[in-house]
Amino acid sequence: MTRTQTVKTGDVKTGDYTPGGLTLLACGALAREILAITSQFPDGMVDLTCLPASWHNHPEKIVPGLARKVASLRRKGRQIAVIYGDCGTGGEIDAFLEREGLTRIPGPHCYEMFLGTAEFDAEMEDQIGTFFLTDYMVRHFERIVMQGMGLRAYPQLRDMYFGNYTRALYIAQTDDEGLRQKARRAADELGLTYDYRFTGYGAFPDFVADAITASTSQTSQQKQRR
Repeated sequence: MTRTQTVKTGDVKTGDYTPGGLTLLACGALAREILAITSQFPDGMVDLTCLPASWHNHPEKIVPGLARKVASLRRKGRQIAVIYGDCGTGGEIDAFLEREGLTRIPGPHCYEMFLGTAEFDAEMEDQIGTFFLTDYMVRHFERIVMQGMGLRAYPQLRDMYFGNYTRALYIAQTDDEGLRQKARRAADELGLTYDYRFTGYGAFPDFVADAITASTSQTSQQKQRR
């Protein structure tokens, strides 16, 4: 990639981008997966910048954050593809992207992006009370759920928040026994049955490849016009 990155939860990454080329603008909860995908492409083809994953708990921050980042990247001459779902914004992300003439990966949330629409719908039809866990959620379950939702301090909140759920479904991006064990413990913490599906990176590799192809084509056309 254009530069080496370590994207940490909560970081808003900035840096010195070369003009032209593609930047993926993504939710920080997907940073590890996207970096694994982009590492398969030649250096300089694509870069990644992320907004804080914690903004899922504050969706009102997402569109203003996207707007600032888009403006900054355009000043640097970068092309942009967005990797976000709706993320609780009630359509505001899509409205913003339409105004800006930008595209994002299809789908309302990352669970469907990992599983695929048909399989996601089938899982929800099978058990509508499904609480989804991704690799990111499993790694940070204690901080996001147990601490972040106050369940450690107030255990009685568990049934209030999760009383309508029946199972925790771990949709895994990597084949990791340690994460499977953590996911099972997370299900136990919530009083839910445990289920597992391996998804890999789902729709993300194709979206990244298509975005790179479109960016390369656009850059070539711009050079020909000069």
